[in-house]
Amino acid sequence: MLRPVSALPDPTPVQPVAPLAGEPPVRFRLDAIDPGSGARAGTLQTRHGAVKTPVFMPVGTQATVKTLAPRELEELDCEILLANTYHLMLRPGADSVREMGGVHAFMGWKRSVLSDSGGFQVLSLANLRRIREEGVTFRSHLDGSAHELTPEGAIDIQTRLGVDVMMSLDECLHWPATEDETRASMERTVRWAHRGLEHRRRLAEAGAFVPGLFGIVQGGTYAPLRAACAAELVAEPFDGYSLGGLWVGEPAEQGHALAAGDTALLPADKPRYLMGVGTPLDLVEAVANGVDMFDCVLPTRNARKGTVLTSRGRLVVKNAKYAKDPRPLDPDCGCYACRTFSRAYIRHLFAVGEILGMRLASLHSLAFLLGMMRSMRAAIEGGAFATWRRSFEEKFRSGEGLT
Repeated sequence: MLRPVSALPDPTPVQPVAPLAGEPPVRFRLDAIDPGSGARAGTLQTRHGAVKTPVFMPVGTQATVKTLAPRELEELDCEILLANTYHLMLRPGADSVREMGGVHAFMGWKRSVLSDSGGFQVLSLANLRRIREEGVTFRSHLDGSAHELTPEGAIDIQTRLGVDVMMSLDECLHWPATEDETRASMERTVRWAHRGLEHRRRLAEAGAFVPGLFGIVQGGTYAPLRAACAAELVAEPFDGYSLGGLWVGEPAEQGHALAAGDTALLPADKPRYLMGVGTPLDLVEAVANGVDMFDCVLPTRNARKGTVLTSRGRLVVKNAKYAKDPRPLDPDCGCYACRTFSRAYIRHLFAVGEILGMRLASLHSLAFLLGMMRSMRAAIEGGAFATWRRSFEEKFRSGEGLT
C-alpha cells in the first residue's frame, strides 16, 4: 500500500543538482507578451536548465519517449519531458528509481522532467478504483494488486522520482458530468491540493530536495466551479498552475473558452500548463489564450501508427498512394527523417512492420511540434504573433502536397 510518510529516507539525493540556499525549486520569468492576444514567451528555470515557453513536452510515460533515445530528443532541442507517476510507481517503483539516482540518471536524460500526479488514472482506471477523502484505492492494471494513492503519497513518489516539477493529486472527472458531481470533485481536488502542498513543506523542512509543485484547476465544463477552484489555488504558494479536466470529450471550442477563462484568473508571473493537448491548431489557440506549457501522447502515438504532422496538415504515410512518392514527409522540415528518407521508404517500413518506420515518424512529428513552438515563441518576442498565426494556420489547413 502506498501511504504517506512523515519524511523521506536519506539515501542518494534524488536531484544531482541542488538549488542554492533559499532559492525556490523552479522560477518563471516572462520575457515577452503579445499586445494583441494573451500569448506569452517565458523561461521556466529548473535544476536541470532553462525551459523556453511556450513549450510542448513529449510524453515519456515509462521514463522513455517510445521508440526514441534521449540523445535524439536532445538533438531536437527538447528541453523538458513528461513522466507518468502512476506507471513508474508500479514499475520499477519510486524507490528503485531513487536508488538509481533519480529519473534523470535512470533514463540518461540531463534536461528537465515534469511528472503528472496519477490523477488522470483516476479517470482512465474508473473500473479499477475507488475514491475516498483519504485518496484513491485501485487495482493495478498489470497484475490486479491493490494500491492506495493519497495526496501526500503522490508528493512522496514524485519527490523520490527526482523530477523537476510535480503535480498535486487531483480528480479528473469523466465528461459529461452533472454540476453536483463536478462540484464535489472540484472541492475534493482543492482539499487534496492543500494537503499535498503542506506535505511538500514538511519534506523540505526535513531536508529533502523537493520539486516544484503545480496546483490543478478542476471544475469540468462549469466555468463558475473552475473559477472557484482557481481562486482557492491562487491563494496558495504553488509554483505554477495546471488546467485539468479539459479535452476529455467536450467540444474543442468549449475547452478553449474554459481554458481562456482559467488563464484570466491565474497570476501572470506563474506558468500555466494545459494538460493533454497536442494538436497544432489547438496549441496555437491555447497559446493565444495565455497558456505556456502542453503535453499529449497523440503526436507520437499517431506517428507510431503511420500518421505524421507536417506544415501542410496530417499525412498518413502508410497509405498506398505514397508507395512511389520520392518526396520527404515535409519539404519544410530539416529533421533526420526528412533529410534522408522518402515517403516511399517510410511507407515501405510500415508495410513490412519494421520498427524504424515508427521511429522515423515519431522523430519527425516531434521535430515539427518542437520547431513550431520555437517559431511561435520567436514571433511573440518579435511582436509578430498575429501574422505568424495567420500564415501557419493557412498553410496547415491547405493540405498542399498531401495528395
